[in-house]
Amino acid sequence: MIVINLDVMMAKRKMSLNELSEKVGLTLANLSILKNNKAKAIRFSTLDAICRALDCRVEDILEYTPDE
Repeated sequence: MIVINLDVMMAKRKMSLNELSEKVGLTLANLSILKNNKAKAIRFSTLDAICRALDCRVEDILEYTPDE
């Protein structure tokens, strides 16, 4: 299973969902879906924009955990 740690990185960078939304150009609803691990897919361009805005790496946001 892929886990999205967007909320963790946002907390580390002290960035709100509103601020990230403005920087990335995504709606609050779409970012909220990502933040709450409800997303089924993500575009590379979106991932790139998020990493750029949060000054982090892809592996800081996406984590693989084996299914139990």
